[in-house]
Amino acid sequence: MPKLKTLLIHPDPEIRTALRDVLEDVRFIQVLGEAVSAFEAMEMLEAIPYGVFFVGVDLPGGASGIEMAQMLAGRKHKPALVFISDTETHAYAAFELGATDYLLWPPATGRMARTVDRLQNFKSRFREVPTPASFAADADDPDDPNGERERTVQLPLPEEEQDSFLAALKSAWDQTGGRRLEIEKLAVSQDGRTILIPYDQIIFVEAFEDYSYVHTANQKFLSSHRLKNLEDRLEPHRFFRVHRKYLVNLDMVTEIASMPGSNFMLRTAGRTRIELPISRRRIAELKKVIGL
Repeated sequence: MPKLKTLLIHPDPEIRTALRDVLEDVRFIQVLGEAVSAFEAMEMLEAIPYGVFFVGVDLPGGASGIEMAQMLAGRKHKPALVFISDTETHAYAAFELGATDYLLWPPATGRMARTVDRLQNFKSRFREVPTPASFAADADDPDDPNGERERTVQLPLPEEEQDSFLAALKSAWDQTGGRRLEIEKLAVSQDGRTILIPYDQIIFVEAFEDYSYVHTANQKFLSSHRLKNLEDRLEPHRFFRVHRKYLVNLDMVTEIASMPGSNFMLRTAGRTRIELPISRRRIAELKKVIGL
């Protein structure tokens, strides 16, 4: 049974240790990390889809636990918040921000059991974005249980967007300026590990609600970044937003094919390919871009 990934956020290591000891026997909770400040916790949330935050009200670093709850308020899939405090002063504000519970520390006998019950109820409603498996293990297609069949996504590319696409493609394929060594990497989380993917191994990025899937040649990884954030980050590295759901690495365009209707199709590399139509009236410019 999937467990709620849990982060302990408190400046006192003794309280974090006590929380670990208490939660160790809760079968549906997995403590997966500790943090001291709100900003450290928010960075960790970008890498791991946490389901629960046990968070102190008073945190160092310029942002309190209440202020962190305000940062999380706009997220669609936000973790449950269990506040830890030695006073009831901020309880009303915490519950107004959607707190699952507010614990006075140290808790009275039997009080933690009520918190666990509330988290159990939260778990029944919490939807964690599924961790993507490798394409080889993808059994969604009953006719292709080993995931060996190529998959193709066909996207419309309106004529008014083709000029900007061709300009971006020209910039990506312009060899006269040379290309510096690519060392930039994107951090993604999988099975509790942080994996660093070099930008030049990414074929395309696919939007999924508040998250995104990063596709390489043989795998896809879940990223907690929204597609717009990744577009801003990757655009200088020859990535182009070809669709509201797709961001493509133009260096991975591998094939040009003639298609019915006087169109030409650009295809990208990888087992799942993105096909982008280019109209006949722009094919001359396309050939010039790629040196044909």
